[in-house]
Amino acid sequence: MSFPRYPEYKDSGVEWLGEVPAHWEVTRIKHALENMGSGGTPDTSVAAYWSDDETGIPWVAIADMSSRDYVEQTAKRLTSSGLESKGLCIWPVGTLLFSMYASLGHVTELRVAATTNQAILSLVPNQRTSQAFLKRWFEFLRPKLVEHASSNTQDNLNAEKVRNLLALRPPMQEQTQIATFLDRETAKIDELVAEQRRLMELLKEKRQAVISHAVTKGLNSDAPMKPSGIEWLGEVPAHWEVKRFQRCVYVAEGQVDPEDTKYSSLALIAPNHIESGTGRLLGLESASDQGAESGKYLCKAGDVVYSKIRPALRKVCIAPEDCLCSADMYPLRANSGLTNPFLLWSMLSEQFSALAVLESQRVAMPKINRESLKEVMLAVPPIGEQQSIVAFIDAETAKLDSLTAEAQRAIDLLQERRTALISAAVTGQIDVRQLTEKQAA
Repeated sequence: MSFPRYPEYKDSGVEWLGEVPAHWEVTRIKHALENMGSGGTPDTSVAAYWSDDETGIPWVAIADMSSRDYVEQTAKRLTSSGLESKGLCIWPVGTLLFSMYASLGHVTELRVAATTNQAILSLVPNQRTSQAFLKRWFEFLRPKLVEHASSNTQDNLNAEKVRNLLALRPPMQEQTQIATFLDRETAKIDELVAEQRRLMELLKEKRQAVISHAVTKGLNSDAPMKPSGIEWLGEVPAHWEVKRFQRCVYVAEGQVDPEDTKYSSLALIAPNHIESGTGRLLGLESASDQGAESGKYLCKAGDVVYSKIRPALRKVCIAPEDCLCSADMYPLRANSGLTNPFLLWSMLSEQFSALAVLESQRVAMPKINRESLKEVMLAVPPIGEQQSIVAFIDAETAKLDSLTAEAQRAIDLLQERRTALISAAVTGQIDVRQLTEKQAA
């Protein structure tokens, strides 16, 4: 759909902004506000400052506003003495909360009278500024925020920098029309994005079901079944063996020094290099490039590399070459009638993951130890059948992954469209006045 432009434009005087409608005002955020201020955090060790009931004063932290369009409730509340200890203000309903972390760049509407912590700026628009339009303006301005941020690791913005950020101000009626138009159009886009996300979730569930069924039940639905003797595994094809992990998988031991010249140029696989739940390796970096110092395991090409930390993430892959792996991982080598590719898919199954998670919960830091892993029982088909199952899973997951990638591309395009629409509307590159009037009629 194409949109009309305004009849007359002027130079904004800002290089990156270009021309804007001739009757719009080019100003600063401070001229769009009636009030602005930051908050603070009372001493957390003083119990009298914090309230455990609904009578307390809502206290907004970054976590309360992150990725939310509005804040109606908070995780913590203050007493009046807590409020006074820091001289905090209670901001009215309708206040815009702005995260001073430029990496977040998020603006949220306050729908309950509340105070905030020191990482949040509270912005109260004046009578010439629509709150809804100002919120959209910040959404447009977000990519520019990093340029105004300080150079520390969190890219903080201070109040003075925010006050002097550029703002465009159309007449009040137009601000309302633009905000109404964007609310309507972005809602349509957001629903389409939500549909694609639901599709991706269904594809993820289907992928998991394909893997789990194939490695525990096989491909022949008519095959006679037998009890595995293992509660979590259930019935398996009658001609399959059920083997203890340590009987068919070698778990490598003994670490090497990654700073040794024999090993420093080898790729080093850590949990962060593996995509959760897919078996895909995201990339390779050498041990020296990663500045590795502590002991690592040596892996052979084709070995299965499995993260023992937080097994619910299902981080497991095949080593593409001789390499090292983190001490947080196990290098595994199948033997005694089990193949590495079948072992990989077995470890990605729902059944194996559930057992690994259960075992990991026995210790403070969720991980499955070597002894517990060795006691796990695996369903092992004949090698020829393993190869057929692996080929089937490879083909089916490739189809599902292709559909998932298509859905992600659709989301990316929709989000680009959303961003472009907001940018065009709040900078006056499109004239939506008649569109909103027709909609109202």
